[in-house]
Amino acid sequence: MTSAELLAQAAIAEGKYAQAFPSFGPERRGAPVLAYARIDDKPIRLRQAIYEPNLAIVLEEALMNIVDVESGMGDKGIVVVNTHKSIAELRKRYKLKGLVWRVDATKLALEILGRPITNTTMLGALIRASNCVELKSMEAPLMERFGKIGPRNLEVLKRAHAESVSEDAQ
Repeated sequence: MTSAELLAQAAIAEGKYAQAFPSFGPERRGAPVLAYARIDDKPIRLRQAIYEPNLAIVLEEALMNIVDVESGMGDKGIVVVNTHKSIAELRKRYKLKGLVWRVDATKLALEILGRPITNTTMLGALIRASNCVELKSMEAPLMERFGKIGPRNLEVLKRAHAESVSEDAQ
């Protein structure tokens, strides 16, 4: 949810329209959680879950064993995965069809934040994969949200942006 909110704030700062919201069901503690973000150049009238996403971020690769991350996604969909594995390995194991991006967000988060929290790390990869907002537009939302640890969150976001790769780059 934090990632979706920060992304929406950055989009709004750029003059775009955006909304972010979670999807809660009867989940138990520790269960996978879905969060959605919509970004557009015109007003957004929909107030429902996203059933045909353009992009999915997977903060923990193991979730792909229990969630179809490409559900509803067209052929031009993008999946951004936190993993140390190659894209070829991801495609083979999870039968991914769309464009795949990867970054070892956990490694970067441990290195820079000292904790395996990958929210802002994966935002860097998402921005690289989608160009939905400018990287600089994330600075104010990160600083406001994280206060004194904002600079480290910005650093990990920028590193993930730089180190994210897709098939074209491998």
